Amino acid sequence: MFINIHTHQAAVGFAIQNLHQDFDRVELAGRYSIGLHPWYVHAATWQQEMGHLRLSSQKGNVLAIGECGLDRACSTDYSLQQEVFGAQVQWANQINKPIIVHCVRAHEDVLQLLKQAQNKVPVIFHGFNKSLALARKIVQQGHWLSFGKVLEHERMQAVFAALPINNIFLETDDAVITIEETYQLAASILQIGTNELSLQLQTNAATVFGAAQLLI
Repeated sequence: MFINIHTHQAAVGFAIQNLHQDFDRVELAGRYSIGLHPWYVHAATWQQEMGHLRLSSQKGNVLAIGECGLDRACSTDYSLQQEVFGAQVQWANQINKPIIVHCVRAHEDVLQLLKQAQNKVPVIFHGFNKSLALARKIVQQGHWLSFGKVLEHERMQAVFAALPINNIFLETDDAVITIEETYQLAASILQIGTNELSLQLQTNAATVFGAAQLLI
């Protein structure tokens, strides 16, 4: 089983499809994560959208809240981003579902907000492409990191290889690459077989989402 922790494409196999709008689509078969993405947050509408998220996220096939987070490279007011992210962290804790984080140039702020909110649910930083020092700090605080097409780059291969395997996931996001290719690439970096990697990531998924979700 090749678990794809985060994709914007129609789900194939065990894939968690992300939605930042049209949350009623979770009525269709599949596994989903839903969240208010910082790129698309507006002061006038986010509270209404948050109400829709609360309703849809209680369905059993919605495995996580997100992607949500902070992005210093986008035009959305940063204080608004913090408010909306904080509301989603609180909600995820209320319904006891993991959080999938989108983070650009704001990792320290995300970590601080999670701490201030006394977050107790698992957190996955998706699309990680930063330094080993930052990766280790995130993992040491009990969170997970997800990698995708970025593993084609030698710098990120070194980061990936240095991390504990029980704190990683793989994804395709919106890249033109299959999850099978991503697993093959990751396994070659770790110098293990794809089956061994697959089994470990299934264990990671059971830890984060619960073993029952692997059977949906």
